[in-house]
Amino acid sequence: MKYTAENFDFKINRLIPVDKFVEKILYKPDIGYYAKKIPFGRKGDFVTAPTISNLFSEIVTIWLISCWEKLGRPKNFNFVELGPGDGSFAKVLANTIKNFPEFNKSIKIYLYEKSEFLKKVQSIKVNNSKVKWIKNFKSIKKGPIIFFGNEFFDAIPIKQYAFFKKNLYEKCYVINQKNGLDETYRKASLYELSKIKSFKTLKNLKFIEYPKKGFKELDKIISKITELGGGIMLIDYGYLNTLNKSTLQTVMKNKKIDINNLFKNLGSADVTYLVNFSLIKEYFLKKKLKVSNVVSQKFFLEKMGIIQRAKILEKRMTQKQREYMSSTLMRLLHKNLMGDLFKVIFAFKNKNNNFLGFN
Repeated sequence: MKYTAENFDFKINRLIPVDKFVEKILYKPDIGYYAKKIPFGRKGDFVTAPTISNLFSEIVTIWLISCWEKLGRPKNFNFVELGPGDGSFAKVLANTIKNFPEFNKSIKIYLYEKSEFLKKVQSIKVNNSKVKWIKNFKSIKKGPIIFFGNEFFDAIPIKQYAFFKKNLYEKCYVINQKNGLDETYRKASLYELSKIKSFKTLKNLKFIEYPKKGFKELDKIISKITELGGGIMLIDYGYLNTLNKSTLQTVMKNKKIDINNLFKNLGSADVTYLVNFSLIKEYFLKKKLKVSNVVSQKFFLEKMGIIQRAKILEKRMTQKQREYMSSTLMRLLHKNLMGDLFKVIFAFKNKNNNFLGFN
């Protein structure tokens, strides 16, 4: 079924800030993109690392166990996956840790998911009583906590701004009389300007992407880390050197489409953007967390031993299985594919600085 602007409560000639426009398209109950379809995998609109290879999830699980050890092997240890996708990572995690009895006994696994539809998808795939779903972090009160989000941050709508003659304007969309989509700008408030100017990362830029909603999510996470100790690891596609342009992109059936095609397919295409890892790092530091080096996905996975793990597994594989594993490894590690495009950051509160995978 095709939905119109009216279904999403968009009114003709009404200014809609970019983040509010994207929020409705992605999350409006029953008709939003993440509210009614499974977007992941080859039959969906995009693939994620956990759906490409179980090796990715195994390696992140080993990293998680190493965090538990660095934190002193606590008897109460909490893990929260942010935006768990179709549940592929959580399934591998729950199965892998059975091989580590002490860790398995210590860990509590929580999935933090906004979409009621995806919760059902995840529960079918994971099917493990050890895994619980949560709407907030208030019930987690004992023991350190590690948050993990793979392609979580890019799914949170962003604001976009531009400077014109030293004045800051917010980018908006407008539905015109012909039911098409136009871009326009409205003057930003002094408060918004002061927020933008408080970040060194955003200095001297003419075009700015600002994750206001993303920072609100991080605030809740940082508060829990500050209370209990632990950290947050985010893996996403993004950049370190400022780009000074819009990185908003729309994807449908594993292909990028332009914004007007998105408007013709409301609720049927994903909307995402490239994550500014320098900005996120600056935000974590402002909030008094320690932050690791920002590294590529290739660097992190190889440091954590993904190549060695693959060599062990291939000894008991058929030729066809080896070829498949080799192709998925290339997808994860090649610098022109996910290897360099995806970055990994870890922010934490702990006296121990030597967490694995970042040096």
